[in-house]
Amino acid sequence: MSSPLSGLRILVLEDEALIALDVEQLCRDHGAGEVAIAGNLREAREISAPFDAAIIDVMIGGEPTFDFARSLEAAGVPFVFASGYDKLDEIFVDFPDVTLVSKPYAGADLIEAVTESIRKRARSADS
Repeated sequence: MSSPLSGLRILVLEDEALIALDVEQLCRDHGAGEVAIAGNLREAREISAPFDAAIIDVMIGGEPTFDFARSLEAAGVPFVFASGYDKLDEIFVDFPDVTLVSKPYAGADLIEAVTESIRKRARSADS
């Protein structure tokens, strides 16, 4: 049985270094081929490699990531929000089909959410 993220390139946009490293290892443990960590929006925008999926925090250094999330949507990159900011209406209004995994979260829940976002994007691309 293959790992759910087998060979995929994952972007992690997270400003808490320990959380970012944990998520990186979690993705690698589930087969990710490459995991890039961005600790701020500038770094995220500078990463040139295309990604198969992304895990993004809602707030990075006090700045919302919604514009970056919209750019991912426009590029067709599936993503999930992983954040302690789970009560912001903008998440649910502007991104109704994007899963929010609330911190603190179990690793299995995060991987399942990422895997499902990839499946949903593939289904919508096929139709």
